[in-house]
Amino acid sequence: MTIVKQLPKGPSLICSGTGLSGGRLDNFMIFMIPITVIAGLWVFLITMTMSRARVRELQIRERIAMIEKGMAPAPEVDPQGFQRATADVERSRQMVDIFEYRRRRRPQRHRSAGVTLVSLGLGLMLMIAFAGEAPQKAVGIGGFVVMLGMAFIVNGMFDQRQMESEITTPTNPPITPPSPSPSKID
Repeated sequence: MTIVKQLPKGPSLICSGTGLSGGRLDNFMIFMIPITVIAGLWVFLITMTMSRARVRELQIRERIAMIEKGMAPAPEVDPQGFQRATADVERSRQMVDIFEYRRRRRPQRHRSAGVTLVSLGLGLMLMIAFAGEAPQKAVGIGGFVVMLGMAFIVNGMFDQRQMESEITTPTNPPITPPSPSPSKID
């Protein structure tokens, strides 16, 4: 095999006796590299899945063996499950806090929406009365929006009173344990 020279297009050497350069093999190699990478990734993913399944199976067998011996497995045996359960409890606590915050803010939101609608209704009244030169229609249309705003304000006041009454009245009084009675010794 003799090496002739480098091609000006690329850094490779030309082998004179093979006849493989620049033909169908180069076109074939362009497609073989991505196919090999994709196949290798699939093999890697399948191997990882099988190894995780095997580790999980061994963890479950270990828990079953501990339970059969009468031992209670600690939550640290399954740290991922323990973390998921802890995260679920924390997430539900956060959702309760968000719900309580929204419930406390509801009367304030009703009052602010009511003030906004009253202002909008008065503005509509003025605009239609002066620009449209129709005071009867202005009172009708603007008055409707003003009344809607007043309803929101009243609703916010009722919600505020209801929340104040819930805070002052306890739902369940605390239960005190019965005092121990003196026992007679025979």
